[in-house]
Amino acid sequence: MSNDTLADFDRTEFTSHGRTAPIYRIGTGPAVIVMSEMPGITPNVADFARKVAAIGCTAVMPHLFGVDGKDPMGGRISALGAASTTLRAIVPACISREFTVLATGKSSPVVTWLRALAAQEHERCGGVGVGAIGMCFTGGFALAMAADDRLVAPVLSQPSLPFAVNKRRANSIDINADDLAKVKSRCAKGELSVLGLRFQGDKMSPPQRFGWLKEQLGDAFTAVELPDSAANPDAMGPPHSVVTDGLIDEPGQPTRAALDQVLDLFRRRLLQPVVE
Repeated sequence: MSNDTLADFDRTEFTSHGRTAPIYRIGTGPAVIVMSEMPGITPNVADFARKVAAIGCTAVMPHLFGVDGKDPMGGRISALGAASTTLRAIVPACISREFTVLATGKSSPVVTWLRALAAQEHERCGGVGVGAIGMCFTGGFALAMAADDRLVAPVLSQPSLPFAVNKRRANSIDINADDLAKVKSRCAKGELSVLGLRFQGDKMSPPQRFGWLKEQLGDAFTAVELPDSAANPDAMGPPHSVVTDGLIDEPGQPTRAALDQVLDLFRRRLLQPVVE
């Protein structure tokens, strides 16, 4: 894999609540906000966005951290390149006031900006609402965004915040009490279908977190937990990224089935009349 120029994406900038950052769009139809994992908008994240566009949606990738389009495996020694790229992205994010990485019961401040982006894209693209997927560092953002009625299809892929350094943080996700109450109310009314993805042995996205989400959201939450053996063996590190680095994009593969579930959720909630 090499760096992705993102040349097939339209690049603009979005400003709201004092934050200005690049936005990359591809496709037509209802909007899906694609929030990258660490270390940023990698070629695999961009490829996922292209898959979203291929089903008839507009994939919208906001810059949140890292170097857009950079292959983390680049360099003479892939492992060192990946570690260096990730470190350069995660350290500034962890000390930034935009992200809540350890505290429980808090939504990251950047979620306010992301909600404003979703509102703009809903007005721009039309449709019944907006979809969103967060991955790893941004996994919980998709849930917090769903406190806004415009967000109708949230996907949480290996949600990793707050960092599970103890049991209390493992039994939580980065969302404040008010946002969670709104999400729970929407779930109870049948307005939301929340999809969660993780590998079973992933310590960054622990099983307790999905158990807690099931307790909070009930039948509105669908957990997809894959065996570690299903992950792409060529991916760096232990199994973690379900629809990007860990994906084996071949029929019959569990990760491909998980990807299809994500795309099917977007089709069902965004491209067809909502009848639930």
